[in-house]
Amino acid sequence: MLLIEDEPNIAEAIRFLLTRDGHRVSHAIEGVAALAVLRDDCPDLVILDHMLPGMSGLEILTAIRADGTTRNLPVMMLTARGRDREMAERAGADRFMTKPFSNAEILAEVRAMLGQSGQTAG
Repeated sequence: MLLIEDEPNIAEAIRFLLTRDGHRVSHAIEGVAALAVLRDDCPDLVILDHMLPGMSGLEILTAIRADGTTRNLPVMMLTARGRDREMAERAGADRFMTKPFSNAEILAEVRAMLGQSGQTAG
């Protein structure tokens, strides 16, 4: 799984939570690095912040959907602004979560997106 989040505290919390749940989590803080990880790592899910330095989350999502190898990759968008939901959905986000969120919420969403009922994955 690839987490694209530039806020260190949020990134560390999500990474800790998902790793503890048995997931292997790669992390990028900006778009160019994220797209390189996508090419090299082939994650099973992307958790993508909307507001990032350089490329926005929507620009990264557009690049993901335009690439034949990542077009169908599940993507959950994170944002502090609920009004960004419509833009994210139009760009192809599969799920959307507004910050702040609970640990239980993000775990439930990740498990649902991976088709799990509590078991772990990489």
